[in-house]
Amino acid sequence: MNKNKFEKLIEKISQKRRSAGISQDWIADKLGITPAAYRKVETGKTKLTVERLFQISEILDVPYNELLEAGNDDFQHSNNGSAKNNQHINQDHKEVYEKLLQSNEEQTALLKSMAKM
Repeated sequence: MNKNKFEKLIEKISQKRRSAGISQDWIADKLGITPAAYRKVETGKTKLTVERLFQISEILDVPYNELLEAGNDDFQHSNNGSAKNNQHINQDHKEVYEKLLQSNEEQTALLKSMAKM
């Protein structure tokens, strides 16, 4: 069974964390959440927000776009060089990226408006 893109993103985060020798407890502390709350992120029980993705990316010192590319390699290797399939993958990646940017802009605007209060 193929994993969806979000599951692959979570798996990539977990793999990067482990390869860096970082414990779930340590990253949870850096995020300001409990270890149990972080475990829920890595198991997919808690939704990963754009803000949290950026925080994890910074803590792991891995560009967030590298984390977002999780899973695309599987598709690219299986398409036998088909330009049509590559365009579809690139479009999917672009749409996810644009949604993340939009969400980040909305969160930034909200934080700015709250700071003015």
